Formats: sequence, structure tokens, C-alpha cells
Amino acid sequence: MTRCTTERLAAAERFIWLTARVLEQRRFEHLHADGSAAAVRTALEAYRCADGGFGYGLEPDARGPVSQPLQAWTALMILDEIGQCTGAAAHEICDYLAGITRPDGGVPAGDVRLAGYPHAPWMPAAEEPEGSLLSTALLAGVLHQNRIEHPWLAGADEFCWSVIDSRTETHPYEARAAVAFLDRVPQRERAAAAAERFGEMIREAGYVLLDPDHPERANVAPGYASGEVPGPCEYAPEPTSLARAWFSDEEMARGLDDLAAQQQDDGGWPISWLEWAPGTALEGRPKVTLDALRTLHAYD
Repeated sequence: MTRCTTERLAAAERFIWLTARVLEQRRFEHLHADGSAAAVRTALEAYRCADGGFGYGLEPDARGPVSQPLQAWTALMILDEIGQCTGAAAHEICDYLAGITRPDGGVPAGDVRLAGYPHAPWMPAAEEPEGSLLSTALLAGVLHQNRIEHPWLAGADEFCWSVIDSRTETHPYEARAAVAFLDRVPQRERAAAAAERFGEMIREAGYVLLDPDHPERANVAPGYASGEVPGPCEYAPEPTSLARAWFSDEEMARGLDDLAAQQQDDGGWPISWLEWAPGTALEGRPKVTLDALRTLHAYD
């Protein structure tokens, strides 16, 4: 079944031109209109900080000229998208990550310097943070995807495996990050077993919208916005993901139909998280729209 139709794509294109930042406009051009990778790379560089990381609201929930681990991940994902997550580009980001890695081997969820700038209330800015599986797994996953070799990665892998193996409960964002790591790490049998455990945790906790007609049957994780429950295709944005095995064909089809139906009249998709500032939805929706198109296209 084709869900990423010509009409759906045309509506999304109008939405992108009407509302998106230059970066998302360039990404859309590259993905859907034969736009150049160089133009995306140029737009991305505007968000680079002096320490080699990325800030300046690359992720709209963290403002200011301060590098953040999750913004480094966003930069790596965009470089991966344009086929340039290689060589010096990736190594410069890894050098930045090595400089903020905690004694436990993981990178923190946030940088304490963020406290001086506007940021979402759930983004931590602790003086002595611990390593975070969420941020470390996302970063390590995209580096493995691109076969990057850097000293930082070995310690990050060890940290991720240690936390993953010890988890008895989780939450949606952490589970999705763990899957991003497990989908790409070289130890395939170990990864499959770990992914199966995370799927069991998510389903037992009810942290997935299996029936869009009955959202009351799903549970919202503590600290999440009302109704912020991922569907199956948010855990498995590609059919090759280990998380695809968490769901039946019927559950996945319902999830994909629901994702397609979420496209709004203006052509864009909504954000699901808390709108804590005026620009949250304005800057977040084009990114969510590109992700939705990518997932629908992957399953088509």
C-alpha cells in the first residue's frame, strides 16, 4: 500500500516552503527534488559552535550558542542523510564528544552551560551529570552506521551495553535510542536479544499506541506530555529495524495509517511533545514532517 503519495508529498512540500528554516528547506530539496548535498552542509554549518559541537537551536528545544550532545547527534544524522558522515566531519564531532564524556563512559543528556540560555524544562543542565543512554546510544548508533573509527566509540559502546544489559524498565525516548544503537552495532545476536527485551518492556508498560481508535488503552510515560505516546513506526521507522519484530503486521499497518492521517490541512505533521515556547512547534514541525515522509517512504 502506498501511503507516501504524490498528493501527500506535494502538500508537505508547500508546508516546508511556507514555514521551514533554510536547513529543512535544503534537506527537503536534497531528499525530494534533486537538491545538492553541499547546500545542506552549508546550512548545517551555521549551527556549529567553536568547540566542534552544534548548538544555536539546531534542536529547537535547546537555544543559545552552547554545544549539546543531542544537537551533535542531529548534525551526524543530517550528515548521514547527505552521505557525508565520514572522515574529518565525523571525527571533529567525536573529538567534541570525547571532551564531554563522563567518567562512566557516556555523554550527558545536557551541558551545564545550557542553564544560562532558554531551554525546554525537561532538558537537564546538571553541574556533575552522569552519562545518558539516550544521548550516547543515538550518537554511537549513527557512527556505527557509517563505520566511523574513533577512540571515543569503544568507550561509548561499553557504556551502552552496560546500561542496556542492566535495564529492567525504560521509557519511549530511551527505548528508541537503544534501538538506534542496537540496529547498527556489530554484535548482531546480542543486539537482537537486547532489542527483544526492550520491546517486552515497552509493551508491558503500555508505552505504545497500538490502536489509534482507543488511545485510552496506552499509557503516557511519567514526565511526558499528555497524549505523547509513540506508535509502532516511531519505534521502528524502517522495516529493517529490530523493533519491527515488536509488532504484528496488523499493528504496524494501523500505525502507518495513523501516521499518514496525522498530516494536517497545511501539509505538515504536528509535534507530540510539550510546546514550551512560541518557536517549539514552528521550528519542530518541519523536522517532524521530514521524518514522517521518510518513514512512510521506507515502508512503501
